[in-house]
Amino acid sequence: LGLCVSRASASVLNLNCCLVLLPMCRVLLAFLRGSQKVASRKTRRLLDKCKTFHVTCGVTICIFSVLHVAAHLVNALNFSENYNEDFPSINAANYRGEVSQLYLMSVLVPGLTGVIMVLVLFLMCTASTYAIRVSNYDIFWYTHNLFFVFYILLMLHVSGGVLKYQTNLEEHPPGCFNPNKTLQENITVPKAFEESFPDYTTEPFPEDLSLPEPFVQNNFMRICSEEPKFQSHFPETWFWISGPLCLYCVERLYRYIRSNKPVTITSVISHPSNVLEVRMIKDDFKARPGQYVILHCPRVSALESHPFTLTMCPTDTKATFGVHLKVVGDWTERFRDLLLLHSNQDTEILPIFQQRRYPKLYVDGPFGSPFEESLNYEVSLCVAGGIGVTPFASVLNTLLDGWKCYKLRRLYFIWVCRDIESFRWFADLLCTLRNKLWQENRPDYINIQLYLSQTDGIQKIIGEKYQALNSRLLIGRPRWKLLFDEIAKCNRRKTIGVFCCGPNKISKILHKLSNSSNSYGTRFEYNKESFS
Repeated sequence: LGLCVSRASASVLNLNCCLVLLPMCRVLLAFLRGSQKVASRKTRRLLDKCKTFHVTCGVTICIFSVLHVAAHLVNALNFSENYNEDFPSINAANYRGEVSQLYLMSVLVPGLTGVIMVLVLFLMCTASTYAIRVSNYDIFWYTHNLFFVFYILLMLHVSGGVLKYQTNLEEHPPGCFNPNKTLQENITVPKAFEESFPDYTTEPFPEDLSLPEPFVQNNFMRICSEEPKFQSHFPETWFWISGPLCLYCVERLYRYIRSNKPVTITSVISHPSNVLEVRMIKDDFKARPGQYVILHCPRVSALESHPFTLTMCPTDTKATFGVHLKVVGDWTERFRDLLLLHSNQDTEILPIFQQRRYPKLYVDGPFGSPFEESLNYEVSLCVAGGIGVTPFASVLNTLLDGWKCYKLRRLYFIWVCRDIESFRWFADLLCTLRNKLWQENRPDYINIQLYLSQTDGIQKIIGEKYQALNSRLLIGRPRWKLLFDEIAKCNRRKTIGVFCCGPNKISKILHKLSNSSNSYGTRFEYNKESFS
């Protein structure tokens, strides 16, 4: 039973170790997501579940690793107690009764690599919990990169050859009788043979011996012509993980080559509520609204890189792109100090030939996200919570450059913040876009609703130019059920894309409402990306 369980769990581990790498091939996913011909909308929505799929595979690996280890502990005891003296080469232990648990777990290659793999997997799993990721993201990032060590050990783990199979079945079929072998060993001799040869003890059989009926099957004699030969099984793990592992390594190499040239930082702007905006330029950089990039600053950390959503994408008329990052951890704090040290908190945008000496910054990407689909619906509902507004900022910037070339004809934009100052991050963008749509006689194109969830009195967005937003500012939290009913009523029998970037609490409410039916024949398709 222990052998069956260990082999079965090993097959499950091979499959999941193969699949767990595929969701991390970000370039491949970005290509599939951006290709209308290769992937349909339903397929692209399935790609949005890549993170959930990755986590599911990781949890499965942890569960079946525990089962695999427990089964091998039973096997170690069985290998010791059931030592086969007839075929010594097939044994894992050296002799009967050997304390093979210690021998197999510390001396043999499979045992030693297995112990280290369990320790690595334990570190990766514990550091992936929500509490660790929120309190100290660095621990999660460093331990998760131990997967390279895990896969190297995995390939060594299967090369030990503990389990063996017989290679000479034709010369030594199972159950055959060896006439040149004595019967003093632990061989059960048929009674008919003993009656026919009562005086036979240790002498070899004569060549002209006729065997009794028990040794004759299917009209031929089952006689062994040679001793059995055993060989270790060829490891199957290579077949499972070699393809995805090579694909992932090739992609990482491609990403390294693509991002080895630093970008040119054009400006750094400090916004309220510890938010920093960085604008930059990079040759041949192209991105779609809703995508994100990975920033790497060697002066902050030689190994760490962090993802940030693009809030401004390059267009045909301008090459500038930018990100907004909230200062919430050690990496962002050090990054802010380096940038503001050089800019002296000055928001002036200088020409490239007059630019200041900012630290080197490398950009890897862009990579796809669910929010790319927001422009592919006729009607879209975008819900943001706090800094979760960043993916929608790039969509709004794109609409500011021109909206007629996209399928989108109506946009509901809901933004919930705790601090009134947070709305100032993109207040200018919202006002500019609203004024542009009014001038083009499309005031109904975008419906802006701003919610201030916490307040100690009447609050307004300061500034005369923000009067249009002050009229859209509401105190409290959105009444989501009424909001969905109103949108469904105004868009009968249409498919509406729902996009959310915010806390899980809001995400769960929107997901539930999107799956519920309504009397207007309106269908809501939910798309989510959570930063929590």
